[in-house]
Amino acid sequence: MARIHLLDRQTAELIAAGEVIERPSSVVKELVENAIDSGATAITVEIQNGGVRFIRVTDNGCGILREDVPTAFLRHATSKVRAQEDLYQIGTLGFRGEALASICAVSRVELLTRTKGEPLGSRYEIAGGVEGRMEDAGCPVGTTILVRDLFYNVPARMKFLKKDSTEGNAIATLLDRLALSHPEIAFKFLREGQRKLQTPGDGSLLSAVHGVYGGDFSGGPPPFPQPGRGGAGLYLSGAGAAYPLCRAGDPPG
Repeated sequence: MARIHLLDRQTAELIAAGEVIERPSSVVKELVENAIDSGATAITVEIQNGGVRFIRVTDNGCGILREDVPTAFLRHATSKVRAQEDLYQIGTLGFRGEALASICAVSRVELLTRTKGEPLGSRYEIAGGVEGRMEDAGCPVGTTILVRDLFYNVPARMKFLKKDSTEGNAIATLLDRLALSHPEIAFKFLREGQRKLQTPGDGSLLSAVHGVYGGDFSGGPPPFPQPGRGGAGLYLSGAGAAYPLCRAGDPPG
């Protein structure tokens, strides 16, 4: 009979990472949601090879204090919850404190960040959950996270990934939806060096629709509801388009 024993830290981290990070789009989702929670008004996502070899997310949010950088990569480390009472009033997209720990457990990560009150930024490297260098760096206020070689230390996970084009399409769909749901944020998406998405971040839903779907879509029916047409109960807002303008292959929702 097999004996029961505690897993070593590295093995436990890899298992936990698999519950959060399933594919490159999972990495992008977690990093972009962190950027949104940081108060960013501009977010740029760059990928290569479907995000398997290269993902870079850059934002102009609040940044991370130098002394907090190593802590940010520990599991259950978060700035969004301090006590159990906070769980009843969550106002952010993420709060568990697992994203960065899970990402760095299965990839090579480089972080570049600076807060408004710091004269210099910080560059930090961590790979497979093992800390690397921390050094001063010149950079604007905000955060850039570079993720390379996803699942390099868990080769069994690689066989579950689809081809690069499919993984890249999953990221593109994710960013389309995030851009439409946050018209107040300027999104830019670069895929293999080519710009695939850009929204102005002017707060206008029609501008976001134009950035995601093009001018034909933004010229369709106006956003709803119109001023003075609100009613009691549920409130629904959005924009529509005539059926001939629907893109082939677009998933529902």
